[in-house]
Amino acid sequence: MDLDLRKLRYFVAVAEELHFGRAADRLHIAQPVLSRQIRALEDELGAQLFVRTKRSTEPTPAGRQLLDDARPLLAAADATRRRVTRAARGAKTFTIGFMPGLTVTDAVQAFRASHPGIEVELLRTTWDDQIDVLHDGRADVSIVRLPIDQAGLTVRPLFEEPRVAMLPAAHRLAGKPALDITDLADEHLLQDPDAVPEWRDIAVELRTRTARPVPVMRSVEEKLEHVAAGRGVAIIPLSVAAFYRRPDVVAIPVDNLGPNTVCLAWVATRRSRLLHEFAALATTADWTQRRTR
Repeated sequence: MDLDLRKLRYFVAVAEELHFGRAADRLHIAQPVLSRQIRALEDELGAQLFVRTKRSTEPTPAGRQLLDDARPLLAAADATRRRVTRAARGAKTFTIGFMPGLTVTDAVQAFRASHPGIEVELLRTTWDDQIDVLHDGRADVSIVRLPIDQAGLTVRPLFEEPRVAMLPAAHRLAGKPALDITDLADEHLLQDPDAVPEWRDIAVELRTRTARPVPVMRSVEEKLEHVAAGRGVAIIPLSVAAFYRRPDVVAIPVDNLGPNTVCLAWVATRRSRLLHEFAALATTADWTQRRTR
């Protein structure tokens, strides 16, 4: 029995929304149709995927396992479709993803000079999608900031840069020339604590880690708006702080905070000659062009 990708997409929508009505709206189909498709998928797999009551819809252990497997499978299918469509059109493009604060000019210009017949496209990414653009085929390579899930990827380090603490300009610590990570232990961190293990470990040790939720933020601009409003602090790479400089927030070095590692990544199963040629250029590129002041 072959898995039906359409039914998998329907399943993922229900598993993410945890509500058949909202999932049906998201998919632009009628709810009874969605329910029939999920039942058909359960029959094909021989497993119940959801426990459904009047008040809630929750995935079963089989449903949670299918969700873990379905997301990369659907991303790979999307990537295949994009690449086949591009090949059918005869388009000779090479797309490079890059994170905020990074200047990719040197590597891109070198690649364009050696491949004048290739159209190079640039795709700005975020913390949320910097590897998604690889798995779903939107980008051929991506210049990423660690940590990332490296499963299924080839990852090559490019350089490291310091990270700084972003504080409101009126913050009690804003006038200090440098901070110790313990200075921030009782602050509300506006990002996943696992992305700043130095803060996470100190906060746990001192029992000051806050249980307040972190707002959903999809850009550096949003994060800095929250900092400026006094809702918390953020740890970001120095080049990002320089690029998004503004008068109502300050960037302060943190002495015992590890650097951010910037890497080049691509899907490990791809064998494109262009990938490896760009990788060679990127590892020897002049990354001093990035803004650090």
